[in-house]
Amino acid sequence: MEQQKLPNVTIALVLGIISYVGCCCTSGFGGILFSGIALFLINKDTKIYQQNPQEYSNFGQLKTAKIVSIIGLVLSIITVGLYIFFKSTGAYDEMMEEFMKGYNQGYNQ
Repeated sequence: MEQQKLPNVTIALVLGIISYVGCCCTSGFGGILFSGIALFLINKDTKIYQQNPQEYSNFGQLKTAKIVSIIGLVLSIITVGLYIFFKSTGAYDEMMEEFMKGYNQGYNQ
């Protein structure tokens, strides 16, 4: 009997990688969303694998997707925490003003 592949491994791996981009953009909230979906799919496939492990060949990729998603989730949580901290102290607005000054100076040259 041929071994088959777990159904959600590829999409979970892609979502885990996208969570890195989401942790840098959208103040980290996108990363939490993408890695959360990826971890949900990973848990679903893990349950399928545990029912009959000899039928599936890509459990190693599932573990890789889980590691990537967890790292993306941790980085996103750190980014959200920093965003909330900077917004609550008012430092975010100052940083944005400095960024826009530098951007306008570079654009006008």
